[in-house]
Amino acid sequence: MIGNSDSQRRWSIGELAEATGVTVRTLRHYDDIGLLRASERTPASHRRYTADDLRRLHRVRALRDLNMSLEEIKGVLGASLEDLTGLRGLLTAQLDELTAQAERLQQLIGRLGGLLQRLDCGSMPDPDQFMTTLEMISVLGSYLTPELREEMARRRAALGPERLGQARARGNALVEQVLTHMQNDTPVDDPEVQDLVRRWDELRATFLPEGVVGQQVKAAAQRLWDDHNQELSQNMPWPAEKVQALVAYMRRARAARSGR
Repeated sequence: MIGNSDSQRRWSIGELAEATGVTVRTLRHYDDIGLLRASERTPASHRRYTADDLRRLHRVRALRDLNMSLEEIKGVLGASLEDLTGLRGLLTAQLDELTAQAERLQQLIGRLGGLLQRLDCGSMPDPDQFMTTLEMISVLGSYLTPELREEMARRRAALGPERLGQARARGNALVEQVLTHMQNDTPVDDPEVQDLVRRWDELRATFLPEGVVGQQVKAAAQRLWDDHNQELSQNMPWPAEKVQALVAYMRRARAARSGR
């Protein structure tokens, strides 16, 4: 290090790496792409970083913590103070992504909390069922791309917890009514059954993103059910066999409607 004050201090690349926790390899990469270049060189062409370089590195790391790409960071740091208002769109996008991630974490927290609650109540009789439920947490995410999961999270955020709660309550009530018809062997083309299934489909659509993305989510959910209906139905508030029979009954109702 050279100099006695912070403004005069100079760091070699190794010293800067040790002081900041950034690897030498990363600092060299930042130099190669023009993101952070040493302001000075020794006669032997060794890098020497100044206090301004150190401040720029801190800014790079802060922006990386916002999940910005290196190219985006270069644009931000290259902007003049007058151009900083243009950051709003970029920061808004980052906030949306972080909100979606938080939503996914909250879902995972809820699932794990449910597992613990079931354990505390003694309602999970054996370790195999416990591990199956844990595996389903992973399976649920494998049928949707990160982009589709983010769109779903945005849709839920747009609806808000109150509307989501109301929709779930209406959905449970519709399920109970359809179950009654199924248990009474009501024909699937019965007008009342048809109306209940139509209302259920309309309600389900409120949870989905609009347009093509919503159709992709719907198709993924269909594949998930077809592949794992036994495991999924075990985690619902009705007996598993009833849930599986209900889904088949509603599919027949839709087929009868489309065949008219």
